[in-house]
Amino acid sequence: MSENRPNPEQIRQNAFENVQARDITIKNFNQSINLGKTSKAIGIPQNLPLSGVVKFVGRDEELQKLHQLLQENNQVAIAAIAGMGGLGKTELALQYAMTQHETYKGGICWLQPKAEDVGVQLVQFARTHLDLNPPEEFDLPAQQVQFCLRNWREGDVLLVVDDVTDYQQVKTYLNGLSSRFRVLMTTRQLLGASIKQLPLDVLQPDAALELLRSLLGETPERIERELDVANHLCEWLGYLPLGLELVGRYLARKDLSLSDMMGRLEKKRLDERALSKSKSDDDMTALLGVKAAFELSWQELTEDDQQLGCLLSLFAAAPIPWKLVEQCLPEEDEEDLEEIRDDHLLYLHLLQRKGEGIYQLHPLLREFFQSKLKSLDQVEKFKRSVCQVMVAVAKEIPDTPTLEEIKAVSLAIPHLAEVANHLIQYVSDEYLISPFISLGSFYKGQGLYTLAEPWYEQCLSTAQDRLGDNHPDIATSLNNLASLYYSQGRYDQAEPLYLQALELFKRLLGDNHPDIASSLNNLALLYNSQGRYDDDQAEPLFLQALALRKRLLGDNHPDIATSLNNLALLYNSQGRYDQAEPLFLQALELDKRLLGDNHPSVAQSLNNL
Repeated sequence: MSENRPNPEQIRQNAFENVQARDITIKNFNQSINLGKTSKAIGIPQNLPLSGVVKFVGRDEELQKLHQLLQENNQVAIAAIAGMGGLGKTELALQYAMTQHETYKGGICWLQPKAEDVGVQLVQFARTHLDLNPPEEFDLPAQQVQFCLRNWREGDVLLVVDDVTDYQQVKTYLNGLSSRFRVLMTTRQLLGASIKQLPLDVLQPDAALELLRSLLGETPERIERELDVANHLCEWLGYLPLGLELVGRYLARKDLSLSDMMGRLEKKRLDERALSKSKSDDDMTALLGVKAAFELSWQELTEDDQQLGCLLSLFAAAPIPWKLVEQCLPEEDEEDLEEIRDDHLLYLHLLQRKGEGIYQLHPLLREFFQSKLKSLDQVEKFKRSVCQVMVAVAKEIPDTPTLEEIKAVSLAIPHLAEVANHLIQYVSDEYLISPFISLGSFYKGQGLYTLAEPWYEQCLSTAQDRLGDNHPDIATSLNNLASLYYSQGRYDQAEPLYLQALELFKRLLGDNHPDIASSLNNLALLYNSQGRYDDDQAEPLFLQALALRKRLLGDNHPDIATSLNNLALLYNSQGRYDQAEPLFLQALELDKRLLGDNHPSVAQSLNNL
């Protein structure tokens, strides 16, 4: 037995009437409105596709800006929503058309260049929705398109051209438009300066969490129960709307905790099923999963473009100073690299410019390029090159960096950490501990001891794993960790490490080596801070360190000034001021002569005196 069902056009009509009833205006966009499915507005011809959005969030400012771009003058306005795949460009265009349908009483025509020639689609729309019948003798499609545009119904018109990959093909049909036409395009490309651009970025963290919560509407307690994990999940996805929607929909139909979902993503990365579209996601506006969406842009790249993208993925998910990239590819011409960067990666929104000379990959694009990197012949070369560049940066970070030095190197720190955590196997034994020491010094120099400690600990364990227990770098690692404990006043933990370092240095390097003097000096400082001035503790160690440094380094070396200063501090602590003063003066004079007047050591000497 059959039953009567409403036809699809009637369903679309009813849905759009619901949208009309919401009375949404440009002055008061609601960030979290759910406009439902589109349809044909009464008296306004349109062919908008169905929207699969559950709840539209986080794009209030973009909707307002878009309307301003399209309405700010009486000329033909052409604007483009531009950005990488997965940002929701199509959905934003669709939501704009739906909320602003009353503005465009002449109609809203949705065009898809990838499906069919734009001109053919325009003529089809005019025949179907405007009852226009171009003379058959007109050439198709150019003359028929011009006929339709000239005879279009009254009122402003919105032409939406979704996913433009070749603007010239679209531009052909835009010539001669009257001023009542507005053209809105979505594209992954960076179009010319004559086209008003609305660069689309990822969602803000709060909006991303709200989107995830909306997709789990029937079980919102899952978000509140694992709120920290939910925030981490949004961050891992880079706040990308496509990734958030796919994962949210996946969670909605699975009996799966957010922690388990996070674990699967971290294990399988972009190959995790939750990031691919399933049959149950056919109502989504987006047509592709995350990896498939990125693949479209990948296919537009040349081999050189692809290689540069893969190299960039070896840096951390943080702003990248371009000079570091150039240093990784010293054999490449700078202008050639700039051309790939600007005319290809930036053009396709695969790379973001974050400031002058600063660029960044989106976290999921970085994952994508890393997956492609595995199949490149240059993978080992690229990894070693990045490590060499970052080790060179590490060597420039002093043990006690100044504020100026900290500022100069701060952008490189995440990438140095990336090498230490994930690429250390490509660092030679000679420079194995350099990344860890420099990271520790960077944070210790700012008094951020809790951030410095893990790096010093990792330095020791990494050196032990590769070099064994009998290597000078083990002694250096012990000494640095002890120095951190000393700075924190954790003297009981510092002393055994200082003693181990001194014993190991003596056994491996002999008694006449600058590192022995440094160990003696550090141990003496510890004893001095503990008030252990006895003949067999602080003073003899300071004197041994000073004598050894003079013998090995001569009288004109900054370390001599350090030893003189430390010995003077000991005498000062004991009230032996007549002995302390000349040593303070000698240290100050030597620091000024060797380091100049503007150096932290000079300031320290002045303070001590």
